[in-house]
Amino acid sequence: MALHQQTDTTRTLFTEYGEDYVAVSGRRFQQAVVVLPREVRTDWDATDFASLSTAHFDYFLALKPEILLIGTGANQQFARPDLYRELIRAKIGIEFMNTHAACRTYNILVAEDRNVVAAVLIKTRTKNHSWLTHLQ
Repeated sequence: MALHQQTDTTRTLFTEYGEDYVAVSGRRFQQAVVVLPREVRTDWDATDFASLSTAHFDYFLALKPEILLIGTGANQQFARPDLYRELIRAKIGIEFMNTHAACRTYNILVAEDRNVVAAVLIKTRTKNHSWLTHLQ
């Protein structure tokens, strides 16, 4: 799906996603990943949506994004507000989306020069099939 033409190659953008991975600027990730406009982090220790805790959300306070997108997997899920209360107090907007929507939305917001962070949870593959969608 074409979203926009990438002219600034120093920005990190989602370039592909599948059932059990995302690719950021061509680099494939099969574990939770945090994507900032100029950086990719793999030190966020979240493993799945059900295990998210206050500490997982507090991780983002030091990054100080304007908007935080949480990719929750194949289905959109919503965390309890008490888990991300400190983000609200810090005036950080938070959106929960399925992972594919979070990838596309992140790319659009980066193109608009927004201070956005995307945190994507990756489901471990359990079946022997694959599908993917390219983002360009």
